[in-house]
Amino acid sequence: MAGHSQFKNIMHRKGRQDKVRSKLFSKLSKEITVAAKSGGPDPDANPRLRLAIQNAKSQS
Repeated sequence: MAGHSQFKNIMHRKGRQDKVRSKLFSKLSKEITVAAKSGGPDPDANPRLRLAIQNAKSQS
């Protein structure tokens, strides 16, 4: 074997991808939390929360 490992290649690529996904999911969850606290927990009565949930569903 001449100095490369499939696992190491996957590990580095997956690490970068997981970092990006983690940042996105934390942003979306924070947005949902703020919307629920400011306008109530019911998406039917809270348009900001409804929009935040739609954005989260479209991103995941």
